[in-house]
Parts: sequence; structure tokens; C-alpha cells
Amino acid sequence: MAGCEDLKELLEIEVIPDVEEMIDELFEEIADAKEANEESKAEYAELQELRSSFLALLSDIEDNEVSEEECSEIYKELVEMIESEEGSEGV
Repeated sequence: MAGCEDLKELLEIEVIPDVEEMIDELFEEIADAKEANEESKAEYAELQELRSSFLALLSDIEDNEVSEEECSEIYKELVEMIESEEGSEGV
């Protein structure tokens, strides 16, 4: 069973860097287009909010404010999301 250390590692090594990469790519697309449409603005805001949420979760883990059970559940959900995303990219 995965615990808080596993979740922390997943966030630091995979999840947060991936979200930051998506933000950078979207920002480059917007800069290349010289303007952002509403859809791009909304997606950018969502990604920024997601990044902030993951950083807050990471801080809570470091401050021992998240139980091992909660960490395990979140870890499992994130792994399922990652596997689902990887599966859809191969299609």
C-alpha cells in the first residue's frame, strides 16, 4: 500500500513537472498565436489552479497534515489518471 512518501515522490517527480510542462507548452502556443482565445485562457487558468493544488498537497504532506490513508487514496487515484492518460495517448 502506497503511503505519503510514495505520494510525495509521485508529486515531485512526475505530476507537478508534467503540469508545469503543460503550462509552458500552452503559454508558448498562446505567445506564438499572439493572443489567447477564451478556451486557451480557461485551460491555462485550470492548469495553474491544478498546479497550485498539487503544491498545497505537497506542503500538507511535508507538514504531516495528511493521513497515510488519505495519501494512499490520492496516490491510487493519481496513478489511475496517469495510466488512463498514457493509454489514451497510444490510441
